[in-house]
Amino acid sequence: MAGTEGADVTMKIGIIGSGNVGGTLTRRLRGLGHDVTVANSRGPESLAELAGQTGATAGTVETATQGADLVVIAMPVAAVPRLKAEAFRGKVVVDANNYYPQRDGDIAEIADMALTSSRWTAERLPGARVVKAFNTILARHLGEYGRPEGDPNRIALPVAADDYQAKQTVMSIVDELGFDPVDAGTLDESWRQQPNTPVYITDRDIDGVRAGLASARP
Repeated sequence: MAGTEGADVTMKIGIIGSGNVGGTLTRRLRGLGHDVTVANSRGPESLAELAGQTGATAGTVETATQGADLVVIAMPVAAVPRLKAEAFRGKVVVDANNYYPQRDGDIAEIADMALTSSRWTAERLPGARVVKAFNTILARHLGEYGRPEGDPNRIALPVAADDYQAKQTVMSIVDELGFDPVDAGTLDESWRQQPNTPVYITDRDIDGVRAGLASARP
């Protein structure tokens, strides 16, 4: 697997959510040598096993975000309004979430496509530098399919954001994890990487992701 030799630059990363994607990113990012604090809605005690396996710190949302260079939210979209927005102000926040009506209920603005799920999230975390990423790949593939740069089997992942520097930070993490980052435009364009689009859980390469983004239809 790519990137197991340790990070070139150690980052302090908070991960909110310990499910499939959050747990996988905790393992992968710790494997790269980053300082990871993971939190969930059930409290640090419920994270003892994950922390013990990975060397991550089990914390609260407050401790996971405090001093963090990067924060990942990997949780049901419907739970985002329960986050304390002030904790995320000024942070690079990776939105790895997908809106699933059967789980999240009817969020009219997203369901009607008035807003992308990431724009909706950004509006509930004012001041956060939100970046859409890691929502188009299965957690198992995220954990197992990272490849060195130049490998012909390297999977590409779209990354969307309004903030250029925040986008570059996340794209560097995508690359470090063993995937090719593809600039997918702004948060308002991130509908092109939401569920039921050509790039969603299809493990395309760079050209395939670019073609998929271009061919997506609302």
